[in-house]
Amino acid sequence: MTARTAVGQHWPRIAITLLPVLLALIHAAGVYRFPFVEQLDLSIYDVRLRATMPRTLDPRVVIVDIDDPSLQELGQWPWSRNKLAALATELIDRQQAAVLGFDVMFAEPDGSSGLSALRQIASGPLREVPGFKEQVDQLAPELDNDAIFANVLKGRPVALGYYFTQTEQPRGKGWLPSPVFSLDAFPPGQERATSWNGFGGNIAPLADATSHAGFLNVLIDTDGDGSVRAAPALAKYDGTAAKAGYYESLGLTMYRMVDGMPPLVVANGDLVLASGGSRLRIPIDAKGSMLVPYRGPGGAHGGSFRYVAAADVLNGKLAAGELKGKIVLVGATAPGLQDLRSTPVAAAFPGVEVHANIISALLDRRLPEKPDYAAGYSVVVITLAGLVLAFGLSIVSAARAVLIGAATVAAVVGLNTWLCVSAGLVLPLAAVLVMCALAFVLNLSWGYFVEARERRNLAQLFGTYVPPQLVQEMLASPGRYSMRAVSKELTVLFCDMRGSTEISESMAPTELQQFLNSVFSRLTEIISAHRGTIDKYMGDCVMAFWGAPVDTPDHADLAVAAALEMAAAVHAINDAHRASGQPAISVGIGINTGVMSVGDMGSAVRRSYTVVGDAVNLASRLESLSGIYGAEVVVSNATRRAAPAFVWQELDRVRVKGKAQSVSIFAPLGRAGSADTLDSEHLNVWQQVLAAYRAQDWASGRRLLTPLLASGVKKVLYQLYAERLASMAFRPKDPDWDGATRFESK
Repeated sequence: MTARTAVGQHWPRIAITLLPVLLALIHAAGVYRFPFVEQLDLSIYDVRLRATMPRTLDPRVVIVDIDDPSLQELGQWPWSRNKLAALATELIDRQQAAVLGFDVMFAEPDGSSGLSALRQIASGPLREVPGFKEQVDQLAPELDNDAIFANVLKGRPVALGYYFTQTEQPRGKGWLPSPVFSLDAFPPGQERATSWNGFGGNIAPLADATSHAGFLNVLIDTDGDGSVRAAPALAKYDGTAAKAGYYESLGLTMYRMVDGMPPLVVANGDLVLASGGSRLRIPIDAKGSMLVPYRGPGGAHGGSFRYVAAADVLNGKLAAGELKGKIVLVGATAPGLQDLRSTPVAAAFPGVEVHANIISALLDRRLPEKPDYAAGYSVVVITLAGLVLAFGLSIVSAARAVLIGAATVAAVVGLNTWLCVSAGLVLPLAAVLVMCALAFVLNLSWGYFVEARERRNLAQLFGTYVPPQLVQEMLASPGRYSMRAVSKELTVLFCDMRGSTEISESMAPTELQQFLNSVFSRLTEIISAHRGTIDKYMGDCVMAFWGAPVDTPDHADLAVAAALEMAAAVHAINDAHRASGQPAISVGIGINTGVMSVGDMGSAVRRSYTVVGDAVNLASRLESLSGIYGAEVVVSNATRRAAPAFVWQELDRVRVKGKAQSVSIFAPLGRAGSADTLDSEHLNVWQQVLAAYRAQDWASGRRLLTPLLASGVKKVLYQLYAERLASMAFRPKDPDWDGATRFESK
């Protein structure tokens, strides 16, 4: 079966399989996004993220934790700024941290020392008290915790945090640092950042004390399950004109501080960090976010980063220089401070560790990316996988269909996983998986409910006519076959059982029935073994044909082989009959090859799958001639030409009833090279006899026939021609005679 034929037969099944492909392409191209597919993509990403996390400690980053024990020991948050000054001094001076970052906000002045109250009193009720205001001014440096903290930060490698907001009315509180880029940094229409119009910054003394700061915002997946999968590296602020521009995150700021503050530039729409002689491309999406490559499940016991309680640092429990060269982040894990996030790796993940993971990933250059061509990749994979499934599943068996489906899914998942692990590319997978599942289910369902029904109907239609092996071939492609009548070249056979009348006289009806059934069963077995189709049984005659409903190019060869085996089977039956004293039977078989009509024919009451036409009638006439020529099998010249593998003996040229043209008839002697055939010299002499007969050279014909009569073979045939030659010995030549024998009876 050619590929074009297979497609033509199974096009409905292919079309129904391509329906999920079309839906998947609609999703991948963004024409319409199916929410459940997007959610499945997120779930796949989460599973793969958890499976590929290194789960190892990064000793370069340390988190100073404002945890519950620290709050119980040092008091509720916020702590006084002098405590934070002491904490910063301990971390930078005694512990020698390389960089210190605060994942906390200082948006309000510190009033815990009472300095503001003293100043109000000095300018109010006690303003007349001599020297009181001067005493307050003298105490101010010791009581101004914000100034104390600012002095500690000044000139130190410290980065503060702030946040952006988006409200109907732009609002700003505190102070913002200068932006890293102006608003025209990106080409028009290619901005890669989320826009904000408000902010919450630190108080001016602290903001002025350090030139390093980064925003703390993370992006919560509001369209999915609320997890934090990405953190913005850039944010676009377009509120206050003087401060409008692009800002960097705390994690990116701290990484740059460790690396000596290399310049951050925009090149061809990408965010690039020029570090030394190399350039680090930071993959960000349209929101300016980068995927967070989490190292582990998070928290003090997560194993990704060292957690140190803030109280232990303030109390000097760490050895001097224990954090030397470390990147230190100060953040809170105490639940009451509400800095726990839902992430793919933990339901309650410390927000400070999100920044730690960003810093770690930048240090390792382990930066996963969802590339801009992700949609195109998805379209290509869906198309290729869909075509494989549509055509592959539709033309193979169910078992092979399962293998094709599994192999396709394995290839798609394998390629996607390899690109993720080896190149850090996060590419969509859910749409193609859903497509594969739906295509497989629809394809097999169509095969089971539709094509299986066609097969059952086909088996019912042809099961009584066609050999089982041909039925199985037909069931492989049921759409190719129908009972509709068509004209095609076939070979038809008629086999008549002779001597059945004598047998019927010597047998009881039940014995005769059993005998005929056994003979017909044997003949039917032979026809079926040679891929023939039983047309009908007519009394003691069986009719069969070859070449339909299953196309059989060698139909003539198979019919002749079946006829010879049928004749041999009757001889074997006769041997058994003679041994038991029963009369013998014989068969006469006529075969013709030609164009005939085949299909479901008959009346509204009774129909059958049969062949009709002039070529069929000729085969019936040839069967009736077999006894006249002493040949068990008589075939037409058309059959002889279509079965060249046999040795043939020409019998005559005849003009049967209903045909004006003469037909040459032959008897098969066996396959070429078999021991049963006559030698070539014998056949050559016989051919000379026929030539003399047709030339009306009666004397030469008798002379050539004499040795053949003496040979004892083909007695009936040779005796027939001996009688003809004798009767025509004194007949003058007839110039209109063509050597054909006319038969007027059927």
